[in-house]
Amino acid sequence: MTDTPVVERVDTAVYTVPTDAPEADGTLGWDSTTLVLATVRCGNVTGLGYTYAPAAAAHVIEDLLTDVVTGSPALDVPRVNEAMRRAVRNAGLPGVAAQAIAAVDIALWDGKARLLGLPLVHLLGAARDEVPVYGSGGFTTYDDDRQERQLRGWVEEEDVPRVKIKIAESWGSREERDRRRVARARAVIGDAAELYVDANGGYRAEQAVRVSRALADEGVTWFEEPVSADHPATLAAIRARVTPEVAAGEYGYTLPYFEHLLAAGAVGCLQADVTRCGGITVWLRAAALAQARGVDISGHCAPHAHAHAAATVPNLRHLEWFHDHVRVERLLFDGVLAPTGGTLTPGAGGAPGLGLTLATERARPYRVD
Repeated sequence: MTDTPVVERVDTAVYTVPTDAPEADGTLGWDSTTLVLATVRCGNVTGLGYTYAPAAAAHVIEDLLTDVVTGSPALDVPRVNEAMRRAVRNAGLPGVAAQAIAAVDIALWDGKARLLGLPLVHLLGAARDEVPVYGSGGFTTYDDDRQERQLRGWVEEEDVPRVKIKIAESWGSREERDRRRVARARAVIGDAAELYVDANGGYRAEQAVRVSRALADEGVTWFEEPVSADHPATLAAIRARVTPEVAAGEYGYTLPYFEHLLAAGAVGCLQADVTRCGGITVWLRAAALAQARGVDISGHCAPHAHAHAAATVPNLRHLEWFHDHVRVERLLFDGVLAPTGGTLTPGAGGAPGLGLTLATERARPYRVD
């Protein structure tokens, strides 16, 4: 390649997909999911990336990022990531702007790997062949039968040895139902899988400690966001008093956010979301921060956006095989992975980049103008 390739064009598209049933966690409910797609064109190669964010993220890309990215060196992704971060200074980085940057950053990495004819995991350099996943869903809106079908689907049909359900229903106001649902989940899976729970920050501190005793009785090993991760000192104090491992970090939009959680001793496993924290570039740095403190990292949601990067870090715990996003990614993209024996194998088929292509005809009915 004699000439340095540059990004010639940046485009966006927005897709909104209804859920297959009403979904809610401890602090929020929803009936549809929006994916903002970013594509970057370099010669005859198009890289794609995406974020789960409001449609406003597409406007941020168009208004603040496109001029910065267009004409930039397509192979110098960290350089472009830094330029994008500087471009949103006055708009504010945390939140939608970071999600917009994430979508473009993922597209740039996908495009670079496609230019070089490599699966992204091979471009970055693998630390492992297989990426463990855990089944995630168990929404508070599910009745017992639906929760049971979902759990059995992961454990018995897909052979996933770890599963997670949502608790802290209605900001922790239905504690008895939380306990009953956890007990039922354990009865359904038996000893065949690890059981995780996610409170989405819905409990009060003392309530979280109290509930954790019932969780421990059911063999729960992962207690996600017992309280909001915006309060790392409180999270650390809870962590010191409970048996299940405490995890948090999915709402991290900047690298210092992850450092604050780690420095406070707030988590036994750090979570980071590649579609929120500024893309693959920043996610890998968050993984390095965690590794420096002897802490594992777990990829939050968006499994196909994470898979290749996740295979490159030695301190990976697992990825979240999130019911909602798995549905959306299977619908909108061709080339998706399957959790054989509870693991993904990114790059195994040899397809360049993330290995995904937009399924244009399937996606068309869900596109939002």
